[in-house]
Amino acid sequence: MKWISASCVALTVVAASATPAAGVQDVLLAELLREAVVAQNFKDVLDLTPPQPGEPPAEQRAEHDPSPAELAGRALARTGGTPLHQTPNLDVAVIELDPAGRPATVANVLLSPQHPTGVVVPVKTPSLSTDQVRYRWWNDHEWDTGGGVGTRDVLPGRESAPIDFSSPYPASVLKLMVGFGVLRMADQGRTGLDAEYSYAPEPAREVCGGPVVKTVRVLFDEMITKSQNESTCALVKLLHDLNAWDEVNRTFADLGMPTLMLTGSVPGNGGNWGGANMSALDTAKLLLLVNGGADVLWTTDAGKPVTAAELSPASRAFFLEALAGQGHNEMLSTPNWCGREHPVQGIPQQVPARWIEPDGTVTVGDAVYDRDVRPCNAAAEVAFAHKTGWTSTSGSDAGIVKSLPGKGDRAYVVVVFGNLGMDYVDVARPADPPGVFPVLYTQKYAQLGKAIDTIMKGP
Repeated sequence: MKWISASCVALTVVAASATPAAGVQDVLLAELLREAVVAQNFKDVLDLTPPQPGEPPAEQRAEHDPSPAELAGRALARTGGTPLHQTPNLDVAVIELDPAGRPATVANVLLSPQHPTGVVVPVKTPSLSTDQVRYRWWNDHEWDTGGGVGTRDVLPGRESAPIDFSSPYPASVLKLMVGFGVLRMADQGRTGLDAEYSYAPEPAREVCGGPVVKTVRVLFDEMITKSQNESTCALVKLLHDLNAWDEVNRTFADLGMPTLMLTGSVPGNGGNWGGANMSALDTAKLLLLVNGGADVLWTTDAGKPVTAAELSPASRAFFLEALAGQGHNEMLSTPNWCGREHPVQGIPQQVPARWIEPDGTVTVGDAVYDRDVRPCNAAAEVAFAHKTGWTSTSGSDAGIVKSLPGKGDRAYVVVVFGNLGMDYVDVARPADPPGVFPVLYTQKYAQLGKAIDTIMKGP
């Protein structure tokens, strides 16, 4: 708890020494996190598609993240906009890790039209859970026209919870759930990373691509590092082929992560991901498990101790390798646009070498970035093993931050889900250069990432 001065010790909740992996809901960390969220002053963000009186309800949510080609086309068409008409919805969670990889402190903050100055979520220990939030399924039209209040509950029995919150759609961060499911099946011997999977979508779906034969290992890497939708569809279908989706969703609940679920996808092609839901707190716990750590990481409300052994060491290592190889470093961290005035620098992350061209620019599949990232890599302070996601009305990033050698001393999990996606831009946002991957989000996400990293780095 490096950010706590002697004068602030009285503000800190002390963990029971008999439960080393319980984690602590730290009062000061939670307050600093709340202040960092509110300080972004989201009211000056422009909404490019503001609600119009009498317009029909929009679709509940996008079913996939747009491809780089789609993004480039949309970016060129983005003009105008009006000031955001209400406070956005943000779900922000941080878990600090001790040297053994166990949860040391935890904080969760929500922002919404009902909580414009932010609200700290009460987190129970040792379960690292909350029963104080009534999570609602995201719906664009309800947020636009209903003051941000949702109408459909994610979890039963939360009607009397004091905090009512519509969870932003997780976008491609949902691929963490797919990855967990695939690796659980691999650990059980029901598939293998080096097994070839013949993907034959039926019915065909443009976003999912056509028939292909690849190893599960390759599909997994493409899904995480390049956020490739075609590979994701294939792995979602693989889990359907194994009759595993009900089991995977039930496993999330049994492990004390009940808000994590992917429902309603199409068994024949693996498409349609609109039935995905993730809270930041439960997503942070999933990453805590993937990261691994000694002893019990948390104990569920039902009394089940959860350890890193929920995935084999080999599966966790592979998952971490994929997250560490992330090519899209452009939300909480922004080094792919090294040296640009916009967006500002976020978490000071090192770009993985696999994407860097001889001239220092970055190419990730069809996404071409125009900046030499080598100066930012030389100044980088942390490695960020993470997954980003974007749609028109969602922006998300979730990952594990660890200091590079000689660059301070911090290790933490951070998750941010927000509804400010590609339809929301900064007032002074410059035009994207032609032919390069566009800036997708308001730079306030990067500012928030930098603020969180500064808190966790401490004095």
